Amino acid sequence: MQTVPSTLVLTRSVVEQTLSHYGLDGVMRRLVSRLESAMTHHDAERTVTPTRSGFHYDRPHPGLIEWMPIHERGRDVTIKVVGYHPKNPAAYGLPTIVSTISAYDTATGHLTSIMDGVLPTAMRTAAASVIASRQFARPGSRTLGLIGCGAQAVAHVHALSLYYDFDRILVYDVDEQASTSLSQRCRPFDTVADMEVCPLPEIVRQADILLTATSIDVGAGPLFDGLPYQPHLHVNAIGSDFPGKTELPLSLLHDAFVCPDFRPQAVIEGECQRLDSPYIGDDIVAVCKNPTAYHHLREKTTVYDSTGWSLQDQVVLRLFAELAAELGLGEYLEIENMSGDATNPYDFLGQEKLETLERIVTKVEQA
Repeated sequence: MQTVPSTLVLTRSVVEQTLSHYGLDGVMRRLVSRLESAMTHHDAERTVTPTRSGFHYDRPHPGLIEWMPIHERGRDVTIKVVGYHPKNPAAYGLPTIVSTISAYDTATGHLTSIMDGVLPTAMRTAAASVIASRQFARPGSRTLGLIGCGAQAVAHVHALSLYYDFDRILVYDVDEQASTSLSQRCRPFDTVADMEVCPLPEIVRQADILLTATSIDVGAGPLFDGLPYQPHLHVNAIGSDFPGKTELPLSLLHDAFVCPDFRPQAVIEGECQRLDSPYIGDDIVAVCKNPTAYHHLREKTTVYDSTGWSLQDQVVLRLFAELAAELGLGEYLEIENMSGDATNPYDFLGQEKLETLERIVTKVEQA
């Protein structure tokens, strides 16, 4: 008898239950480990990763919906569909980034799984910043600076604080409420230093590790220019994710070793979009494969140009699917019509008549 394939659905509730069971710290550490391993062993011959594409629009508010695909040859295709709408928090009370992550069997095209992408995206982005920071930042870094205090700031405070013993966390946002509320939003974390709302120039001057995670408008950058900074400053620049949208001054980029997450994409919509090729360093995969070759950069200025890479989505989907399976969580649904005659899309009509006849016969026999 033919088995009808079903789709594993990992809803928001499943993601939250998984995190509650294993703990935020435990899942984040697993994610960092899995992602670093995936980067270290990344094989470009076995993996096809197009740059993301999508639709950009101005109505009813400026935004975009994009798709981020990755194909591991012989296994599956993972696609994240992500919406970026900076007016969401104020207009609708929704996150700026809304997304789902799905996987497809390349033998049949079957949708094997689909998961909430909102919370996992924040986590995988922060995990990638941890990996870059551990490669480039001074190991004894004590001061974390945050420019932009939205959802990504929360995930990054959590993730980076697991690996660095910060004395100070200095925060700034153009929205004062976002700055002052960040400490409260990070309260569930046990490893977080005291936060101090601070003028932007002071954050740039004092930070050992700096996160820029803003929704700055296209053409409005940079966030700052001409400010002094530590000679060993490491920047995780995650806000530049659109052509014309940049956060960092060109003078800092020219002074720094700039490491893109996924170069073909970063040169289109990351900080790298403004740089000539000689100013762009090796990507994070090259660094993970040979880390000691880059250790000297820990005393120099470095930038991780994080535009978001579909490999990260693949890793986080597989991790949550594995953890949910261990707990018996997730629902299997028959979403695609694959029953009956594969050559007849209307076969179910005949099946309905047969089932109706069987019900009539059963009622007659019972009578």
